[in-house]
Amino acid sequence: MKSSRRNFIRNTALAGIGTGLMGGLRPLYGRGLVQQTNGIRIGIIGLDTSHAIAFTKGFNSPATVPGLEGMRVVAALPQTSPDIELNKKRLPEYTEQVKAMGVEIVDTMQALLDKSDVILVESNDGRPHLAQAMPAIKAGKKVFIDKPLAASLADGIAIAKAAKKYKAPVFSSSALRFMDSVKQVQQGVVGKVTGADTYSPAALEKTHPDLFWYGIHGIETLFAVMGSGCTTVTRFSTPGNDVVVGQWADDRIGTFRGTRNSPSDFGGRVFGEKGNLLLGPFKGYEALLQEIATFFRTGVAPVKPEETLEILAFMEAAQESKRKGGKPVTLANINNI
Repeated sequence: MKSSRRNFIRNTALAGIGTGLMGGLRPLYGRGLVQQTNGIRIGIIGLDTSHAIAFTKGFNSPATVPGLEGMRVVAALPQTSPDIELNKKRLPEYTEQVKAMGVEIVDTMQALLDKSDVILVESNDGRPHLAQAMPAIKAGKKVFIDKPLAASLADGIAIAKAAKKYKAPVFSSSALRFMDSVKQVQQGVVGKVTGADTYSPAALEKTHPDLFWYGIHGIETLFAVMGSGCTTVTRFSTPGNDVVVGQWADDRIGTFRGTRNSPSDFGGRVFGEKGNLLLGPFKGYEALLQEIATFFRTGVAPVKPEETLEILAFMEAAQESKRKGGKPVTLANINNI
C-alpha cells in the first residue's frame, strides 16, 4: 500500500477517534440513557454494517440467548468510510437502530473506552481497523475485530504485534467458521481432512484487494476445515468468478470459488479419510456471538492469530497471482510475529 494511501486511511480513522468526526462525518445523534448491566459492558466502534445491528440484537435481547448471559452493548461510536457510498448511506439508519436498543451513542474513542469493558470493531471497511482497535489494545481491553481483520497483511501483523505487546487479547473471524458442519469436521467426523472445496459470494469493492471485501467468508471456511500450512496460491479470475487453489505443505489441496453472477450462498465439501461432508447451511450469527462471549469472559481466542494472518497472506497471494495472470505465488512468511 502506498504511503499516501496509508496516511489517508490512518488520518481518516484517527480523525473520528480524536475529534468526533466519523471519517469526515459528524455523529448525527446525541446521547441517550444506557441500560445498566452488572456483567460485561460491550462497546462498538463502526455502525455501517448489518453486523452491528445483528450483534446488538443478540447481546441486548430481552429473551436470554444461551451463552450471552451477563453481556450487553452499552455504547457505540459511529464511524464510516468517506469513499464507500453504501457505508455512508447505511450509517444514519443503523445508528438509529442501535440507539433504539438502549445503546448510548458517543462521539470519541475515549468515551467509548470509559463506558466499555470490551470492544467490538464493526466497521465494514477493513482499512481503519488498525487505527480503530489500537486505543482499546493499548488500554488492555479484549477486542473482537469483524472480518476482515485488516485490509492488508501488513496492518494485520501490526494488530497482532500490538496485541502481544500490550497483552490485549484480540480475536477476528467470519461467522462461517462456526457453522455446525465445520464444527463436525473439527471434531473428526471425516477423520483427517485430505482436502476441501468451499464457495461464497465474492463481491468486489474498489478500495480493497478483491477477496478481502467479501470472499473472505469462503476462505475463512476453507481454513477452518483445512487448518494452516498453505504454501502457494494460484488464482483464476473472470468478471463473474474466481477460483483460488491453495497447496498446503503436506501436499493437500484446498480450493475456494468466489461468485459474482450467482445467487448468494455459502458452503462447500470436505474430503476426509473416513468420508466426505457437505458444508453448510449458514444459519446465522448466534454461534459466532457465543464464541465472542466466551472470548470476552476468558480472553482466549478460538482462532490462533497465526491462522488469521495466514488467511490475509492467502488473499494477498491470490491478488498477486491474478496480477501475474494466474501464476502460482508463495505465501508471505508470517512466522515469528
